Amino acid sequence: MTKKKEKFYVVWYGNPAGIFGSWEECKRSIKGVKGAQYMSFDSFVEAKKAYNKEYADYKGKGGKKKKLPSEEELKKIGDPNLYSIAVDAASSGNPGKMEYRGVDTQTHKQLFHQGPFQQGTNNVGEFLALVHGLAFLKQQNSDRILYTDSRIAMGWVKKKKCNTKLKATSKNKNLFELIARAELWLKNTAYTTKIVKWETKAWGEIPADFGRK
Repeated sequence: MTKKKEKFYVVWYGNPAGIFGSWEECKRSIKGVKGAQYMSFDSFVEAKKAYNKEYADYKGKGGKKKKLPSEEELKKIGDPNLYSIAVDAASSGNPGKMEYRGVDTQTHKQLFHQGPFQQGTNNVGEFLALVHGLAFLKQQNSDRILYTDSRIAMGWVKKKKCNTKLKATSKNKNLFELIARAELWLKNTAYTTKIVKWETKAWGEIPADFGRK
């Protein structure tokens, strides 16, 4: 008879929360708890590591577990450079109310914040956050690097063009004025700041994240 594979269950939000060695224990913990957060792992070491992090670090689409990088991949990626700032945006709806900000990667101290803007999108916010970050670091004469978790925004900045499909309306007129200013700044300003992709799978959510997932 094939031995059943051992599993451990992490409950981030339950009654009680904790690490359990059987599905029966896990079920008792989450029974009747609305929005319970739990997931299974193949070893106690993995489960303990997950319990010390956030549920959002492991939750993928449809509530399935994210495919996490292997130990070898993590070593290759390394640790984030804390001598940096990180930017991110959040949008309630697409389009919807949008805001963005930049923080010190090490201390999480907020360095700038804009919004909320009406009828914006997350991609537009990520683009504006990057340009704001570039301008901020140039003004500070800082050699820190700039982190973003948006490859789309990185591409738009590289092309010096916000390639959004968002339509201009009377409600988001000020947002499109900001976009035009950002594009003009990119075309007319030389900068040496290095923009780097934040490795979410290895490091968790970017420090500037608004925590609304």
